[in-house]
Amino acid sequence: MDFTVDTLADGRGFRTLNIVDDFTRECVAIEVDRSLPGLRVARVLDRLHAAIGLPQCIVVDNGPEFAGRTLDAWAYAHGVTLRFIRPGKPIENAYVESFNGKFRDECLNEHWFVSLADAKTAIETWRIDYNTVRPHSSLNGATPDQFAKLAEGARRLSPARPDEGRKPENLSLSV
Repeated sequence: MDFTVDTLADGRGFRTLNIVDDFTRECVAIEVDRSLPGLRVARVLDRLHAAIGLPQCIVVDNGPEFAGRTLDAWAYAHGVTLRFIRPGKPIENAYVESFNGKFRDECLNEHWFVSLADAKTAIETWRIDYNTVRPHSSLNGATPDQFAKLAEGARRLSPARPDEGRKPENLSLSV
């Protein structure tokens, strides 16, 4: 998981919480708002838990939203390990940092958002395109959505544990 920031046409800023599945390279969520404190991060993760399950580990930087009590309590309650990268070492969260660069170049820099609602709509449209249309060289030319479906099918053929859902042993989310 990680955050990006941008500005609306009227000069007011907004933030995005970008959550990328390190295994499938899917962007499973981009939350857009003016403020995204730790409680909001936990609510987004609760939505993902209901929709796709949770990983064993979430990689984060040392920002206050991630290092605070709220997310720590949430992770403990859900049996998820928060793995903090070393300060000043964004390469340790390379998947989401790479995603953030593409997101900045292909979405944020290409739009002049007139309102927060406009930003949310354009960003969600871009996220869906990123997951379902764009092939990724790291996935052997598959889209993240295609790769996730192939991986899920393979897990169904030989599941390690039936209660694991989409989270293989080595899966982590970059936040």
